[in-house]
Amino acid sequence: MAYTNIDDPSAHFQVALHSSAGPATITNDGNSDLQPDLIWSKARGAAHNHGLFDSTRGVTKFLESNTTTAEGTASAGFDLISFDTDGFSTGNNQFNTICGNTTYVAWQWKANGGTTSSNTDGSITSTVQANQDAGFSIVTYTGTGVYNKTVGHGLGATPAVVIVKNRTSADTSYDDWWVFHHKTSNPINRVLALNEIGAEVSTTVFWSVLPSSTIFGVGGSTNAPRYTNGASQDYIAYCFAEKQGYSKFGKYIGNGNADGTFVYTGFKPAFLMVKRSDSTSSWQIKDSARNPNNLADKTVFANLTNTEYSTFYFYDLLSNGFKVRGTDGELNASGGSYIYMAFAESPFTTSTGIPTTAR
Repeated sequence: MAYTNIDDPSAHFQVALHSSAGPATITNDGNSDLQPDLIWSKARGAAHNHGLFDSTRGVTKFLESNTTTAEGTASAGFDLISFDTDGFSTGNNQFNTICGNTTYVAWQWKANGGTTSSNTDGSITSTVQANQDAGFSIVTYTGTGVYNKTVGHGLGATPAVVIVKNRTSADTSYDDWWVFHHKTSNPINRVLALNEIGAEVSTTVFWSVLPSSTIFGVGGSTNAPRYTNGASQDYIAYCFAEKQGYSKFGKYIGNGNADGTFVYTGFKPAFLMVKRSDSTSSWQIKDSARNPNNLADKTVFANLTNTEYSTFYFYDLLSNGFKVRGTDGELNASGGSYIYMAFAESPFTTSTGIPTTAR
């Protein structure tokens, strides 16, 4: 593994596989206890929406990565019950986003145990929950409707990826999941939508300035600040900075060959999300819990409700990176550009290759 200040990635990121059909406690199995602050859940065996819950907004609030829908509210006792000291608890299913009569995967990130602080680094005051060691923060802010504004993220390092969603509105023209990725062709003027298949768009309306160690820019145009800075609109941003040996947010170029491109990350990916940036494609997500052996063929898509898929999207998850093993245009077109997000697997993963189970 490459040099890293993070001895055990499982202290900051874990994957849970479970099939809770009612109240259940999902306990992580990594070497380190992980109290999650962001849980991204997807049904594997049924066509349900994704569910994103975080400890800043609380257990009854959720968003769906595959829709433009505004923040939903689950009744108390349904869906997510609690963020636990080493996992989470679910209730009686209501919305099918995290529990129900099927199998699920839940990707979990640690921020700051639900403790937030006010941040005035940007021209818009934000509420921040940050894990600077792992380069992850959860940021909420209220838009001003004014162009060329900035928001503090609390990372103490420059984010490579910022994902912004309007919590208040669900307008299909404005309220997608807007993604800044530092490896698009021109990051300050490019955006991707997590809930869409489209290629990166050339536009000035989203990011007013490139991110720095303290802020990211929003409302980049006089014509349309609404996308990331609408007046009186509540937003959430998930911000990620690279940490050597733990996370990597990069780009690779396809070769169109079944013996595909090898991508060095410096660690074995526990989580890998790939999107073709120069053409249409879905956002494909792999993890080593669902794919303990190569070929890694089990995929879910951030922009779709589809059940888990096992065709065309082939990779090897290796000790120091990943290798593309398919020729489909969504992962390996000759000359195609692909951006990715990857987080490291713990070196203490169980012998079965599955780091987490439901009990």
